[in-house]
Amino acid sequence: MKLFLLLNLFFVISVNAQTGSIKGKITSDNKPVEFVSVGLTGTQYNAFTDKDGAFEISQILFGKYEFQIVLVGYQRVKKEITIDKSLPFVISQNIISMDNRLNEVVITGTMKEISRSESAIPIEILTPKLFLKNPTPSLFESMQMVNGVQPQLNCNVCNTGDIHINGMEGPYTMITIDGMPIVSALSTVYGLSGIPNSLVNRIEVVKGPASTLYGSEAVGGLINVITKNPLSAPLLSVDVMATSDKEYNLDLGVKTKLKKSHSLLGINYFNFQNVMDKNGDNFTDVTLQNRISVFNKWSFERKENRIANIAARFVYEDRWGGETQYENKFRGTDSVYGESIYTSRYELIGVYQLPFKKEQVFLQYSFNNHNQNSYYGTTSYMAQQNIAFAQMYWNKTINKNADLLIGVPFRYTYYDDNTPGTESLDTLNLENKPQNTYLPGVFVQSNFKFKKLTTLAGLRYDYNTDHGVILSPRLAFKYALNDNNIFRLSTGNGYRVVNLFTEDHAALTGAREVVIKNNLKPEKSWNANLNYQRFFILTNAYIGVDASLFYTYFTNKIIGDFTTDASKIIFDNLDGYAISKGIALNLDIAITNGLKAIIGGTYMKVYSEEKDASGKYVRTPQMHAPDFSGNFSLSYTFSKLGVSLDYTGNIKSPMYLPVVPNDYRLKRSPWFTIQNIQLSKKLKKGIEFYGGVKNIFNFTPSDPILRAFDPFDKHITENNQNNYTFDPSYNYAPMQGRRFFIGIRYNLYKDSFRQKSDKN
Repeated sequence: MKLFLLLNLFFVISVNAQTGSIKGKITSDNKPVEFVSVGLTGTQYNAFTDKDGAFEISQILFGKYEFQIVLVGYQRVKKEITIDKSLPFVISQNIISMDNRLNEVVITGTMKEISRSESAIPIEILTPKLFLKNPTPSLFESMQMVNGVQPQLNCNVCNTGDIHINGMEGPYTMITIDGMPIVSALSTVYGLSGIPNSLVNRIEVVKGPASTLYGSEAVGGLINVITKNPLSAPLLSVDVMATSDKEYNLDLGVKTKLKKSHSLLGINYFNFQNVMDKNGDNFTDVTLQNRISVFNKWSFERKENRIANIAARFVYEDRWGGETQYENKFRGTDSVYGESIYTSRYELIGVYQLPFKKEQVFLQYSFNNHNQNSYYGTTSYMAQQNIAFAQMYWNKTINKNADLLIGVPFRYTYYDDNTPGTESLDTLNLENKPQNTYLPGVFVQSNFKFKKLTTLAGLRYDYNTDHGVILSPRLAFKYALNDNNIFRLSTGNGYRVVNLFTEDHAALTGAREVVIKNNLKPEKSWNANLNYQRFFILTNAYIGVDASLFYTYFTNKIIGDFTTDASKIIFDNLDGYAISKGIALNLDIAITNGLKAIIGGTYMKVYSEEKDASGKYVRTPQMHAPDFSGNFSLSYTFSKLGVSLDYTGNIKSPMYLPVVPNDYRLKRSPWFTIQNIQLSKKLKKGIEFYGGVKNIFNFTPSDPILRAFDPFDKHITENNQNNYTFDPSYNYAPMQGRRFFIGIRYNLYKDSFRQKSDKN
């Protein structure tokens, strides 16, 4: 009888026990994640998310529990919850993908796809997601978000520029597209602005010499632009942006399929025709531009997934800057000053994997034609450059711990212009003499892994028709204490031959004359880089630390002397040496509440040491190389609203500037910062609206042009005690102030394509 009463009482209590439920949605980067394990620790209350990232757990007894989210490759999440109501407890959680951060695929250091964590060469990965936090119409402007990388404007009239890595000038940075040497020499000044963000899959940055694999010009560093694969690109992508300064930018991408071939057509159009003169010097603050870039890439399906890609690009740009009353009829005259540049450019790049069953042998090839028709006041600059490149290389896997890379490259460069750089040395019988440079070579690189240590060794042999035999060795080590603690040490030799136009674009602006003091010799450098990576995987956050010490020693460095004679730029090899050294630190932080931060800073010293008349070394600091530069990107997603906030910016310490004798302007720039903010809202069906403010604090340099009122130096003897001449080269920051922007993006995918891997 007692047993019956006890069983009956237990039944009554069980029936009347209070229970609740949990439901919610798990996302990563605002996209639903399927098959995520969710549940209450130590209980049977568990479930998995469905294809929409949704889940529900019911019949949970009231009480306090530890709720846990687990998925391999993602940050584990734990949180204390209390079930005390009959209404469902709602959880909306964004989880962080860890595999993407630790195991990104890179190809730049080894010419084959390997995990970034396995690479002995420290490589930075930049994706379009970073650049969308501060949208720009070209790759050149986007690179300002990368620590240690500085897009530098070299002229306040035509707004040309180049990219500095660790304080070293633009000619030391090699720009490749899919590993091909597309942007170099003549095109470094204008070619970068013609690369639209719409065709970029990712960008890989190597700081320090990469000459062993990529040859001349990869002395200071390498930026490899890897384009999208037609297999994984959206069927249709559109991005339209406009600013309050009346800048208009359109990116259009269309993917098609024809039998066993896949095509990606990308079109970028940028237009800016608004004459602005906010500082009142009668010169345009920002160069007017009309630019179109058309890119078409084809991928072909082959047996055993062998690679076959071919791509072509055409760029045309018409830009001018100068006095506000300038019209095209004044081009090349001394009536109204203007700098007018017409640029047309054709490119062809491709890769083909040879049909060997057991071996990986590839043929890479490229060709580009770059034509420039320009006037800088009355100074004409007409130039043509053709570069043909072919390379056969063999990736040989010896065993699971060792592989070998052997390559045979050949490069031909044709360059012609109307400057003294392509004149014959016979001063009595001057004639045009275009440069024809042949550069055959061979390189070998081995990669060996033994437990926690990975070594990489390489050697390149080049024969330059102008400078003879050049050897470029490379050695790198990676030591992994564990998956989250990695040390890298790399050293190498680089070399660079000379193209006067890219040594300093200011040679053609204003009234300066180019003087070549002696026969210029190729520059050489030795570089060492010590890198440390540490990953902290916390309960509710991820922190990545990347720190580097770098040191580069130059000999035969090309120096442009601006100060000896205000009317000339005198080029000569340095009688001494030059140094670039410093430390860089990057922090990558992501918290499960939706906050993400990328913070970086570089402290460096860049200078040259040259003997004076008494034989003593005199130190000269490098121009446009701030001791400190920093970048930051802060992002937060308001999940309930579907709105993202991005706050980006950079800060620079004083840098030395090209002043003239008795210049009243500062020899060093002030500290300054340029910051931007953006709000974006994603809607259904792939539509996204965005808008914000650029250069929030409206910072612009002062007195950028010397004697702007007399650009042709017609009145140079009137009230001019210091013998100043017209000079627009005093520049350290963009002249474009605060402006608002707004845009819309649309991406149309097809699931069967979205799921394919993106192999290049």
